[in-house]
Amino acid sequence: MRIGGIQKTTLLDYPGRVACTVFLTGCNLRCPFCHNAALVLPRQDTPPEISLSELFSFLQKRRGKLDGVCITGGEPTLQPDLPRLIREIRELGFAVKLDTNGTNPKMLAHLLESGLPDYVAMDIKNSPRRYRETCGVDVLDAVSESIRLLLGSSVDYEFRTTVCHPLHTPADMAEIGCWIHGAKRYFIQPFVDSGDLVGTGMQPFTKDELPALLAAALTQIPVAQLRGIS
Repeated sequence: MRIGGIQKTTLLDYPGRVACTVFLTGCNLRCPFCHNAALVLPRQDTPPEISLSELFSFLQKRRGKLDGVCITGGEPTLQPDLPRLIREIRELGFAVKLDTNGTNPKMLAHLLESGLPDYVAMDIKNSPRRYRETCGVDVLDAVSESIRLLLGSSVDYEFRTTVCHPLHTPADMAEIGCWIHGAKRYFIQPFVDSGDLVGTGMQPFTKDELPALLAAALTQIPVAQLRGIS
């Protein structure tokens, strides 16, 4: 298990819970707007990884203070020991939220069938016709299968899209809405430049531009919302 870091407390990453966030290293996509470049493409100056014993020592001390753990990346489903990690975290009494890009439906199916995550947040990178352009890899079939799995699952979930210039348009949002039609939650969230991106040339939408993206999504998916607007 490759653990790149821990955010000790978050009120944002796990809806409705006081949680910590565990960052797993490695990703199979190369989205240029990704703000976790050190996890996707580890470098010589990347901080050393954290051992499982360090993680569980931390969690033991936080029992009664935190009620959730968010597992994110990178892409967590690439790690074969993910089911065991989630199971052992839950045995400590924490609810577990999993963030995923949906490119490993076999792992996702196993996790859902086992009832391991309490909540799944799946990134929808863009409309189907622009998926490869956005993430650099042809993963459309895998992502479509993961969408199908979540739509039919009893596990709580959300879909979300991080939007930026020049990759996202209102037309793309409408197409995404068709793709995930019937979803219980869909969030559009603005790209924020962390200063450590995978790619270059990405620009955030202004507050005045974001409502047009939401309006386009709402034509197909009435539950769509904007999130992360400061």
